[in-house]
Amino acid sequence: MAEIILNVDVRDGVGTGSARAARRGGFVPGVLYGGDKAPVAISVNEKDFRKSLYTGKLLGHLVTLKYGEETQPVIAKDVQFDPVSDRPMHFDLMRVDEKAAIKIEVPVHFKNADEAPFARQGGSLEVVRHVVEISVRADQIPEELIVDLTKAQMGDTIRISDINLPKGAEPTISDRDFVIATIKISSAALSEAADEAAQAEAATEE
Repeated sequence: MAEIILNVDVRDGVGTGSARAARRGGFVPGVLYGGDKAPVAISVNEKDFRKSLYTGKLLGHLVTLKYGEETQPVIAKDVQFDPVSDRPMHFDLMRVDEKAAIKIEVPVHFKNADEAPFARQGGSLEVVRHVVEISVRADQIPEELIVDLTKAQMGDTIRISDINLPKGAEPTISDRDFVIATIKISSAALSEAADEAAQAEAATEE
């Protein structure tokens, strides 16, 4: 099962009144939905919820929901925050079969950019997609998709086929080899090249 366990209580009633009462009591209100069951209003102790949230392994990951002696796998789909205090105000959990495939967005991270040939050539990385939606078993969701830029050259285009996906995982966009990022010459390099050209032209006129 998942590393994170959320001990939940079932809330009486739904709506803003029930949610406010939960917050006053030191809880974060939420909703459990999905599968063939009706949505259930729940709440989690705010301190425990914050600890789970700040691990970075709550949103978009398989976690274990615990209610009394019962447990079940769920995916944390969304957390809403207060825009002023940044306090978690509401969350959504989705019921899942941990061995069944689900669609989920996974962040794309790039590494070794400083060591890449394009960095020495005055190029810059232009990211087209910061996240990619994939279909993957709930118990095999990767924390991130890695793009290794060690050999990236000026003018390269990085596509989804250049990323090693987990076994059995597939991008939900299946009709094309879509672009993740491109390597372009930076504006600073263009400006420097223009300055050098101007200086060279001025020197020949002297």
